[in-house]
Amino acid sequence: MIIDKIILGIDPGTTIMGYGLIHVKGKKIELINMGVLHLSKLASHELKLKKIFERTLQLVEEYKPDEFAVEAPFFGKNVQSMLKLGRAQGVAMSAALYRDVPIFEYSPKKIKMAITGNGNASKEQVAAMLQSLVKIEELPKHLDATDGLAAAVCHHFQRKNSSSSKSYTGWKAFLQDNPKKVK
Repeated sequence: MIIDKIILGIDPGTTIMGYGLIHVKGKKIELINMGVLHLSKLASHELKLKKIFERTLQLVEEYKPDEFAVEAPFFGKNVQSMLKLGRAQGVAMSAALYRDVPIFEYSPKKIKMAITGNGNASKEQVAAMLQSLVKIEELPKHLDATDGLAAAVCHHFQRKNSSSSKSYTGWKAFLQDNPKKVK
């Protein structure tokens, strides 16, 4: 059976959200699109969340991905920043779930490890490896775009080799795994 699927990867953020789309056909990985959503000029956190949902839904409706890979928020010292990042991730996930696209979540270390072989790699190292892997002619100004792309490529590598990620195929499955998150 030959693999033929589109994967959307998201690097959630409340200032800049990065995204990348790949088409996997057999053993070939082809870049479809990547970019960023600038959110810094929006007045409130709620408006940023709305914009993240709308842009993610737009990407899902335009490219019709088979799977959605998202970078999980990392545990930092600033609880407010982590909460905002988690909300950003949640609304991006909601957009995919709204269109019944299965979701897979990966830690930043796991994504870096899958792309570079080093879980502590820099954004620049990840971008350089992706440039080689998917034949990016010119790296984007904001490496958040390659971070979104890295989530998609990581997902492809992980699905090819194992099934060690969290996945959600709908609200019911998400709620079963996260009963305390929604009341």
